[in-house]
Amino acid sequence: MFVAWKQMERDTQTQSISDRARKEERVCVGVSDAREVNTDTQTHTHTHTHTLGFEDTYGRVRVTYGQTRGGDGEQETDEDGAVTLQTWVCRVKWREAHGFIMGPGPASVAGSGSGSGPGPDGRPVRRDQAPGSEPEPPALGGPGRSGSVPRLEELDLSENLISTLEPNAFASLQALRTLRLRGNQLKLVPMGAFARLANLTTLDLSENKIVILLDYTFQDLRSLKNLEVGDNDLVYISHKAFSGLIGLEDLTIERCNLTSISGQTLSYLRNLVTLRLRHLSISALEDQNFRKLSALRGLEVDSWPYLEYISPLSFQGLNLSWLFITNTNISSVPSASFRNLAYLTALNLSYNPISTLESWAFRDLIRLKELHMVSTNLLTVEPHALGGLRQIRVLNLSNNDLVTLEESSFHSVNSLETLRVDGNPLSCDCRLLWILQRRRTLNFDGKMPVCAGPPEVQGYLLSMFTDSALFDYFTCHKPKIRNRKLQQVTAHEGQPVSFLCRAEGEPTPAIIWISPQRRRITSKSNGRITVLPGGTLEIRYAQVTDSGTYICIASNAGGNDTYFATLTVKGQPSDSVLFANRSLYAVDFNDTGLNSTRVFLKFTLDLTTILVSTAMGCITFLGVVLFCFLLLFVWSRGRGQRKNNFTVEYSFRKTEGPTTTGGSGGTRKFNMKMI
Repeated sequence: MFVAWKQMERDTQTQSISDRARKEERVCVGVSDAREVNTDTQTHTHTHTHTLGFEDTYGRVRVTYGQTRGGDGEQETDEDGAVTLQTWVCRVKWREAHGFIMGPGPASVAGSGSGSGPGPDGRPVRRDQAPGSEPEPPALGGPGRSGSVPRLEELDLSENLISTLEPNAFASLQALRTLRLRGNQLKLVPMGAFARLANLTTLDLSENKIVILLDYTFQDLRSLKNLEVGDNDLVYISHKAFSGLIGLEDLTIERCNLTSISGQTLSYLRNLVTLRLRHLSISALEDQNFRKLSALRGLEVDSWPYLEYISPLSFQGLNLSWLFITNTNISSVPSASFRNLAYLTALNLSYNPISTLESWAFRDLIRLKELHMVSTNLLTVEPHALGGLRQIRVLNLSNNDLVTLEESSFHSVNSLETLRVDGNPLSCDCRLLWILQRRRTLNFDGKMPVCAGPPEVQGYLLSMFTDSALFDYFTCHKPKIRNRKLQQVTAHEGQPVSFLCRAEGEPTPAIIWISPQRRRITSKSNGRITVLPGGTLEIRYAQVTDSGTYICIASNAGGNDTYFATLTVKGQPSDSVLFANRSLYAVDFNDTGLNSTRVFLKFTLDLTTILVSTAMGCITFLGVVLFCFLLLFVWSRGRGQRKNNFTVEYSFRKTEGPTTTGGSGGTRKFNMKMI
């Protein structure tokens, strides 16, 4: 337990630290079963024994005050030698900590009104507690139970067995600025536990057993700037748990059981600057998770092993300066999510299974200066992969599987200052010549790249090559296509077709095909027409529209070579006869956009198809009619019983004359039945 406080005062004459401690009656508020309290000092040490008011329970506690600079006690003096600032630190050394209870006197100790005293082994035992039994779970709190040290600024209760915080537990410590409750047994923090701590700036609740954060848990901490709630059993954070934290700047949530992060929960943290989310079991970042954190400048998402998806609108509304997404399961750069991060200057995507850095992956990060992709199993950096990064200064691609890093991948290498490509099986050929030419100006951060090939330079550091030897080893051979015999293929519609294209060169050339419609066909084209790993063009089933000349292009850093092949596709003979009875559909099977050859599928409408369609329509119609009748029946039954008989009363007018009888003008009733 650490207790520290500061007092500003100017003295006219020098006094010893021990005398000042006796005069101002500085005490270390705390209770334990330890018999002594020690403070290690570097210079002068004065010992002062002070009674804490628990002599009938715990005996006297020895407190050591020390004066050091940078140690347990500090003081600053002005030109005249007068003390202007003193920091007093009291370190309580616990021998057997069984809990801690703050209070003004013996009535506040574990037994409260019951009283307590030392047991036979010197451990504190309540007077109503059986000898040898375990003490009750410790608690902190109660009105007026937090001692009488109003100027206390720092309180450290870490690594104890505190299991309960009562409302107003620290109400009398209104000057408190730092409170540490790390490593206790807290399961719930009630509302009002931090009442009247308006000056608190740092709160550490990590390494407890907190399961849920309730609404308005921190509503009184309007000056809080740093909050640690990691290493708990958190499964849910209420939507208003962070209400009142208008001054919070730094929040860390880690090693919890949370499965989602609510944007509504974080919406109360309008002044949050840094947010760290580590070791969580969240599988996706949804739209606008951080939409109201307009002041946020740094976001860390680390060790989310189930994270596979980042929504394009996840970072909408943010104005981040740095972003770390590390140790997750994302397999590609979430380029769409970076569109709103125009002011991002540092990005870390290390330890993610990203094997390919695609072209223009960071096109919207125009102010990015640092990019780290360490240990991502990166195999390929495509041309223009770093396009748009005009201000890139630090690039760290160490410990990957890169064979090369071409200059064409950059927007410009002139701004590059630090490059880390160590730990990659680099092939030292002409593709790395641009690095060799800048090896004296580039900073490799003490990790000089090593050649893994060709065999004659294997194991060489780049710094070992002289200028005269650069063009002897760092060379490339132009591709050359083998078997240049013209291929002319005639096929019927629906048949598979393939064209061979084999090329050799150093480094190994990449092969693409150009269709008769001038569309690029690559190995990434996953439609009806694609390029196999060996360079062979495959058409799974030919169509008439596929007819024409195909061009094979083999290219590497040394140049390129081309080859032509011709395809003629004949249509089915029965097409002209059956065309009137067929339906025509156009479907684009290529979702890459590189090969958009259209396929026309024709289906014959025979008698069986017509009968089946008619039967399905009739069944559907009858089912709807039956359902309507059922609804009418239920509705009519719910109207209740109606009376079929009703009575009509009718009064005849009296008639003038002698024939009128006395009863002719009376009322008559008619009983009628309605059918």
